[in-house]
Amino acid sequence: MRQGVSAGSTKRGRPQCRAPPRTGRHDTRPPPETPMTRPVLLLTRTEAAALRFHGLLAEAPAHDLIVSPLLSIRFRGALPDIPAGTILLLTSANAARAYAALGGSPALRAYAVGEATAAAAREAGLAPESVGGDVEAMLSRLLADRPDAPLLHLRGAETRGRLTERLAEAGLAASEAVTYDQDLQPLSAEARSALDGAVPVVAPLFSPRTAEAFAGGRPFAAPLYIAAMSDAVADAAAEAQAERVCVADAPDARTMARETVALLRHAAALEARNGAE
Repeated sequence: MRQGVSAGSTKRGRPQCRAPPRTGRHDTRPPPETPMTRPVLLLTRTEAAALRFHGLLAEAPAHDLIVSPLLSIRFRGALPDIPAGTILLLTSANAARAYAALGGSPALRAYAVGEATAAAAREAGLAPESVGGDVEAMLSRLLADRPDAPLLHLRGAETRGRLTERLAEAGLAASEAVTYDQDLQPLSAEARSALDGAVPVVAPLFSPRTAEAFAGGRPFAAPLYIAAMSDAVADAAAEAQAERVCVADAPDARTMARETVALLRHAAALEARNGAE
C-alpha cells in the first residue's frame, strides 16, 4: 500500500539519536535547513499497527508511504484454563487481541507494556495498567508490586526477555501461554522497488526479529535511514548497512515517532540538496 502524505503544519527540533554512517553510531548533528522533497516512509508492521503509528507523524514533511508487513499474526486455537483472580501480563497488543478473539473473559486485571497494548486490552474488556515501554519495565513493576495472585503471560511464539522465568525465580506465581504465531513474510514488490531505487527510504523497526528479517533483504540501492526501538533492534538491523541508524531514547511509539519525523526531515533535505546539484 502506497500513498502520498503532505507535510505537517508545525516543526520541532530533532531529538537526540545516535546516527551513524555505515560503520558506527555517533553522529548527532541536525540536518541542514534546505527545501524539502518527498522521501519514502516504509512501515513493516501489520497494516493496522502501521496506520496507527503513521497517525503519530503529523509533523513529518511530505513523504510517500508504503506499508509492507514483515509479520503475519495468526491466533492459536484455544486459551488455557484461567482461574478467577488471575492477572494477565500483556507484552504486545496482539496478545490482547488474541485473548479477545479466543473467547477470553473480560474484567480481569492486566499489566500491559505501553499504551497501545493497554488500549487493546481495554477493547478486550480487561482492566489494564500500563507499565512502561518494554518487558524490563514490566518486570520491575511486578517485582515492586509483588501481586498476591497468579500471573499469566500471554505471548507470541517468538519472544524475548524470559519474563515468566524471571518472575518465578523471584518467587512470584507466574506461568505463560502462547496465544498467537508471528509468521515472517517477504517485503512486497512495492517496498522492494523503493529499496532498489534512488529516493531515500526511512524505515522504523520495532523488534530484533523484524529488523533481522528486513536486513536479510539486502543489498539495498536506496539511501536508507533506520529508526530503531532499542540497541538490540539496531544491532539486528546492522546488515542492512543503513546510512544512519537512530535509536529511540525510550522504547515507546511516541519516541519512535519523533525519531522517524527527524529522519524524514533529514532524508527530505538530502533529496532536495541532491536535486539542486
